[in-house]
Amino acid sequence: MALSREQIAQRVAQELQDGYYVNLGIGIPTLVANFVPEDIEVMLQSENGLLGMGQFPTEEEIDADLINAGKQTVTMATGASIFDSAESFAMIRGGHVDLTVLGAFEVDVNGNIASYMIPGKLIKGMGGAMDLVAGADNIIVTMTHASKHGKSKLLTNCSLPLTGKGCIKKVLTDLAFIEIKNGQFHLLERAPGVTVEEIIKLTQGELVVPDVVPEMQF
Repeated sequence: MALSREQIAQRVAQELQDGYYVNLGIGIPTLVANFVPEDIEVMLQSENGLLGMGQFPTEEEIDADLINAGKQTVTMATGASIFDSAESFAMIRGGHVDLTVLGAFEVDVNGNIASYMIPGKLIKGMGGAMDLVAGADNIIVTMTHASKHGKSKLLTNCSLPLTGKGCIKKVLTDLAFIEIKNGQFHLLERAPGVTVEEIIKLTQGELVVPDVVPEMQF
């Protein structure tokens, strides 16, 4: 069974390490804030100028002036700070973010990512994605494995305009956790109830499958 958006975020949260500075992109990545393990401390950064982002607010906690880069209301953790976006992007461009979690339209076997434009469609635009993929060594992409029409998003070559080249190392989809290396996709884990054959069928780029593919644990 394919993972929900919340389950994708929950699995990504398992990749967080104590002391990490983490940037969460728009969409599924923002949900990771709700699943940070209790036994570690991380600082979540939002490119509009917030370091120390907390979980999404309850109805009583909502402050309309406190938002993330996706214009969603958020909370601040203890020790959080607010600053202008120029300062925020200086952090990103300076390589001070330990992990970046982004959404994408396509990823290919060379680690290229397309995430900001679909010709003929009105999309919000680049945002900070180009800076994030250029300024971070550790990036996890979250997305559905295929489009609603069953077309793979894990490709030999991206067909859409690129956000960044050779920068993506791991992809977590609703079906699988995949590492990108040596011009290939490498299957690390599969979603509970999803077969290897289903993943192979929906992966257009070359996929290396080990003899045993464990199910994700939650």
